[in-house]
Amino acid sequence: MHDPIIKTIDHYRAATWHWQDVMGVSRTPFAGSAKRSSDAHYRHWVMRLWKHRAATARVHATHVPHASAWMCIHRYEGAWSSRTGNGYYGGLQMDISFMRHYAWGGLLRKGTADRWSPLEQMWVAERALQAGRGFYPWPNTARACGLI
Repeated sequence: MHDPIIKTIDHYRAATWHWQDVMGVSRTPFAGSAKRSSDAHYRHWVMRLWKHRAATARVHATHVPHASAWMCIHRYEGAWSSRTGNGYYGGLQMDISFMRHYAWGGLLRKGTADRWSPLEQMWVAERALQAGRGFYPWPNTARACGLI
């Protein structure tokens, strides 16, 4: 189907899911009802709904709760694309075990953290923090940043 409204819905749905994946939250369910409907008003309503969802997800994703803490840790850990050969990757120096536990989807889709955006790396660290790990996976740098 080449309906521009359906194409736009698909675009906003993909954007919504992208930002939800970055945050590590469940994707908003999609039933595809607009594709089956011939009602133009309904299709426009669905398009506006997904546009709103995409905008909301983007705003949430770009405001990592402890961003200043992650930026401080990053300042000591190296480039976002670092792959130093010591078993740690990215700007927050995550090892494979850490990535498997807190970002298995990102690891499968993109590889190690040195291939992820800074935002994706911070959200993975945020998931570890919220899971109760605190800032202890970065003992020296978190201490230097006054976080522990």
